[in-house]
Amino acid sequence: MKALPLEAKKRTVTGKRVKNLREAHVLPATIYGKTTKPISIQVEGDTFDRTFQQTGETGLIQLTVDGEKHPVLVKNVQRDPVSGLPVHVEFHQVSLKEKIHAKVPIVFTGESQAVKEKIGTLLQLLSEIEVEALPTDLPEHIEVDVSRLINVNDHMTVKELSMPENVALLTDPEIMVVKIGELLAPEPEPEPAPVEGEVVEGEAAGVEGEEKGTEEKKETPEKPEEPPKKE
Repeated sequence: MKALPLEAKKRTVTGKRVKNLREAHVLPATIYGKTTKPISIQVEGDTFDRTFQQTGETGLIQLTVDGEKHPVLVKNVQRDPVSGLPVHVEFHQVSLKEKIHAKVPIVFTGESQAVKEKIGTLLQLLSEIEVEALPTDLPEHIEVDVSRLINVNDHMTVKELSMPENVALLTDPEIMVVKIGELLAPEPEPEPAPVEGEVVEGEAAGVEGEEKGTEEKKETPEKPEEPPKKE
């Protein structure tokens, strides 16, 4: 993959004053590397967003800082927990001649016949795999065509993935990537509870019987006591 260009400047603002950069839509960042001391930089927030949308964490970026070029990958993006906007970026400087380990996202394509016929559901069990390659050979993603999964319980493992040339797989090949699970019938909805004051059928009959028996008792006059017989 060809490296995308990104311009940055060395950053002298630190501590609490970094907040002023963010308010001006400027993103604080740092470059790290095996043979490079950390470099504090700043980059235009909108420019970084557009670049990162294309590269993700596996695409190579040609980062130019005050005229000096750095081949880097985005290592980490810290985001505001409320707004979700990036607040700091870590770039990892790499050697174009040295293989690196990276996690590559999996993208599912196609449609399973079992899902189309509504007899199964697609279970995506793995979202990324780890690979080894030169920075210029890292793929943006690995595509998985699920149209080959026809029946319930059909599945694919890591070893069945189609890998690009010059990319070595590091993830356990026996791990399952995707599977067609059985489509469970929806559970019957519980009957609504009776509203307060509402009498359930059956209970009503019992109540009526009780009331009727009570009324009959009230209507039946009591027999007067007979006077004692004289001897």
